[in-house]
Amino acid sequence: MSFQLDTKRLILRDFKQEDQAAYQAFTSDKKYQKFYSEEDCLPDKSLSLVEQFVSESKLTNRQNYNLAIIDKETLKVIGVCGLRIQADLQASVGCGLNRNYHAAGLAQEAIECLFDFAFNRLKLHRLYAETISQNKAAIKLCQSVGMREEALFIESRYFKKTWWNTSILAILRSEYLSTQPN
Repeated sequence: MSFQLDTKRLILRDFKQEDQAAYQAFTSDKKYQKFYSEEDCLPDKSLSLVEQFVSESKLTNRQNYNLAIIDKETLKVIGVCGLRIQADLQASVGCGLNRNYHAAGLAQEAIECLFDFAFNRLKLHRLYAETISQNKAAIKLCQSVGMREEALFIESRYFKKTWWNTSILAILRSEYLSTQPN
């Protein structure tokens, strides 16, 4: 059975093999690729990632929820969001959206849904996101859902002939729950 979460405007569901073309289309956009290494932007990489997402979704002791973001109105794949569970009830989170759907609050809606799942159903202790520090949109998204900057790693990633700083943002379950209505 396929995993699915619903919001007002979105469906977050397991990837299917047939989602590969839509995934490749939005991840191959040059502006989308700005903060990704050249290797991560190769067409074969998107194919292998969708295959990986499909495989992970079938595992019995599931640790990764890399989900397709579906627009409920059009039923099109418009993005990806992920929750990758690690040791000690912690998980990394991330989100990527087709540029045609930016500035509509959809990434925030998807992340808020993931947070609810992570903290209320999985009872995780801490969620964190790692992003290139120059990716102001990603940092703004993280802050909009209550994450705070925990660390800044100076020139910790090298790609596109540039050294990039990396920001780590996080939120604890207690912090998240304190902001939720009773």
